[in-house]
Amino acid sequence: MNISEIYNFIDNIAPFDTQCDWDNSGLLIGSRDSVIHKIGFALDADNNAVEQAHASGCDLIVTHHPIIFNPVSNIEFNTPIEKALKYGIAIISAHTNYDKSDKGVNYCLAELTKLTDISALETDGKESMCMYGCTTISDPDKFATFLSRVFSRPITYTNGKRTIFKVAVCGGAGGEFIGNCYNAGMDAFITGEVKHHEYLEAARLGISVFCCGHYETENPAIIRLANITGRELNIETVLLNQTNFIKHTGV
Repeated sequence: MNISEIYNFIDNIAPFDTQCDWDNSGLLIGSRDSVIHKIGFALDADNNAVEQAHASGCDLIVTHHPIIFNPVSNIEFNTPIEKALKYGIAIISAHTNYDKSDKGVNYCLAELTKLTDISALETDGKESMCMYGCTTISDPDKFATFLSRVFSRPITYTNGKRTIFKVAVCGGAGGEFIGNCYNAGMDAFITGEVKHHEYLEAARLGISVFCCGHYETENPAIIRLANITGRELNIETVLLNQTNFIKHTGV
């Protein structure tokens, strides 16, 4: 199987032409006609992931975050790009196109948090990066406890002091969408990263915001993509970097 077939399969799930203008998703290292026997999947193609892929016999890594984001003016030794080139490992990244996909990051996050009636969230008449659904856990404090069990980590959150029913989700760094979610009638918002001033905005608006970790809110979708790809293309896949290097005390 060559890279083009794998690229086209991912493109059917999360069309690359839907990525944000600032993004750099696609085939970032490698040639479309290269033959692939085994695929590694990871949130990031860091040094550990590339070394794991090499040790496992992978000739392609599929990531969420692009290994090349800004223009590269030089390639240093002992970096992920240099290692991938040295080992002959191709890399495809599916970032904001996979965030937006109805089979992607945010849909997976909505399912993981047991939301029902999941749909894309529209703001100002336009489709946003977020999805939303409904929960039966109406108390913000109890919902935070539930999320801490789902993600096996402490949850940082603001209590909007109102009953929760409609919940928006955005994996990764989604704090900038708090206002959009509030304007769309959401009672709560689940994301991976929130800045201090974004928490302040949430408190002012009265929307409950739950920060559950960048890795924790996105990696489940990588696992799903690996499983689907392996099953549908009948190719061997392996998960890379399945331990978050960011540690937390307590649960």
